[in-house]
This record gives sequence, C-alpha cells and structure tokens, in this order.
Amino acid sequence: MKANECWALFCTDSHIPYTAWQFGAVPNKLASLVLEGTKQATASLHQLYLDTFEPMPQIGDFSVILNSSDEAVCIIQTTNVQILPFKDVTPEMAMIEGEGDKSLDYWREVHLEFFQEEAATIGKTFDEDMLVIFETFKLVFKPQ
Repeated sequence: MKANECWALFCTDSHIPYTAWQFGAVPNKLASLVLEGTKQATASLHQLYLDTFEPMPQIGDFSVILNSSDEAVCIIQTTNVQILPFKDVTPEMAMIEGEGDKSLDYWREVHLEFFQEEAATIGKTFDEDMLVIFETFKLVFKPQ
C-alpha cells in the first residue's frame, strides 16, 4: 500500500498535512519496532534539517512510516520534540527509542555511526556537541 492510500484509510480530510518517510539505516526493523509498541521515539541530526531546508518535526505532525520498499507500514503522530546535544541524550530517551538492548551505550554506539555518515553527506564532521532532534510519537494507525 502506498502512503497516500494508507493516509486515506486513516483520514478523509485531505487538508490535514502528513509526511511519509523511512527510519534510518534499517527501515523494516525499526518500523516493526513501532508496530510492536517498542519504538516510541526517534532521533535525527538537527544540522541536516538546516542544510536541506526540510521542516523540523513539530508536535502534532503526522507521518506515514514506510518500509524499505516505500510501502506504508503505519501512521504515527509526534507528541514531543526536543533539541539537545548528542552527549546529553539520557538513558530514558535511549530506552523509549526502543532499539537493541535499549541501553544508552547501545544507542550512542549505533547513533554515533549513523550521525557521522549523515553529517558527511552535508560536508560536516560530527561531534558529540552537535544537536540532535529527539522526537517522541504515538502509533495512531495500522492498516489491516
């Protein structure tokens, strides 16, 4: 199912905006964690939004989550957005992101590598003082 088809099943008001996107390096795995209720947050590199002029996530935003084949998996709604240095992400934040063993050590290891690659795409060198956007969300729709 395509993103627009999923959105039409969820919402008949075509004036309500939404975005459609995949999670990071392993979109299928991360989308599955959302469906299970394990993943309730995500983090992204703040500088990437600034350099690409993409709108930053806002509370209340809707997103159609896609798998690696660009098929709709579910719809989430953003419940909170924090911008903070990478080094200030807490164990509680790592736990609600729901990846790996849910520890801060695991989160830092995986995200450090991911953010280094992301920063390189915009000609930057990542360091732990760089800002990340930590976004919490709720699952609002799973197509049958």
